[in-house]
Amino acid sequence: MKKTVKKAVTKKPTVKTTEKESPILKDVKQLYSFMQDNSIETIEYDQNGLYLRLVKAKPAAVPVPVSSTSAPVSVNGISAAPAEQTQYKEVIKSPLMGIFFRGSTPSAPPFVKEGAQVKKGEVICLIEAMKVFNEVRAEFDCVIQKVLMENGRPIKQGDALFAIERI
Repeated sequence: MKKTVKKAVTKKPTVKTTEKESPILKDVKQLYSFMQDNSIETIEYDQNGLYLRLVKAKPAAVPVPVSSTSAPVSVNGISAAPAEQTQYKEVIKSPLMGIFFRGSTPSAPPFVKEGAQVKKGEVICLIEAMKVFNEVRAEFDCVIQKVLMENGRPIKQGDALFAIERI
């Protein structure tokens, strides 16, 4: 009489495979697994004429209307100094996280400059999020006192972009 011994085997969850799996698919699955195991955001693979770029998806940002505030603001994660808070009565904050752009292209002039009068509905900057360029428009007539964010910088939702004065 034979005894059957069962062992508890702990295994990483894997992607289901078919019997006839191509070598390319195996490579993609290995790269994906490597990304997951090492918390890598982007990985590129180029071999034998096959170019592959895997990018970990990020949660979609929900657009929020641009608003102004007189409360303390955060610029690049650092709270504004009390002197700066009194200097600017209102700021326009970022409605979503992404990359801040002052103009439509790197060589194009900025949408607004310091001292410029802006009409309600006018585009004041772009924010790139998930390869989509989102226009940020003025919600009211105002004067741009100071640009608080550097062009091409990553920003978070709620970061102060412009110090303004309503007109």
